[in-house]
Amino acid sequence: MPNLIPAERIESKIYLIRGLKVMLDKDLAELYGVKTIRLREQVKRNIERFPSDFKFQLSQQEADLLVSQNAIPSKRHLGGFLPYVFTEHGALMLSSVLNSKKAVGVGIHIVRAFVKLRRILSSHKELIEKLNELEKKTQRHDVEIYSIFKAIRELMAEPNVPKKQIGFVRE
Repeated sequence: MPNLIPAERIESKIYLIRGLKVMLDKDLAELYGVKTIRLREQVKRNIERFPSDFKFQLSQQEADLLVSQNAIPSKRHLGGFLPYVFTEHGALMLSSVLNSKKAVGVGIHIVRAFVKLRRILSSHKELIEKLNELEKKTQRHDVEIYSIFKAIRELMAEPNVPKKQIGFVRE
C-alpha cells in the first residue's frame, strides 16, 4: 500500500486532551477526504459504534486551550462549533463507517501514527526512569564521597592533645 499521507502530518494533528491522545473531527475529515459535516452525520447514524471512550465533544475551555497553546490557529479553525475529538479507536472506527477505499487506507495510517507516538512516549518514560535511577545513585555517591572527605580532613587535622612541656619545672 503506497504511503498516502506523511506520518508527520498525522502525528502533528494528535493532541493530548483529558489525558488521551485524540484527533479533531475537522482534521480527521480532511485526512479521510470528506467534509466535517458528512463525518459527523456518519457518526450520528452509527452512534452505537462510538462510545464515550472513542469520541467526545470538547468543552469551551478545552477549545480555548487549543487556541491559546497554538495547537490550532484560531476558534474559526473549528468551524464555529465545539468539535468532537476521536481517540485512536474512534479514528479507526471512522474508517469503517465512512466506507471507502481511501478511508480504509487512511485508517491504517492513522493507527500507525498512534502506535508510533505510543512507542516514542514509552521510550521517553524509560529514559526518565533511568535518569531518576541515576540521580538516586549520584545522591548516594555524593553522601559517600562527603563522608570520605570528612574522614580525610579529620586525619589531616592537628590533634587537640595538649603538649607536654619539655624541661625542668620549678615548683
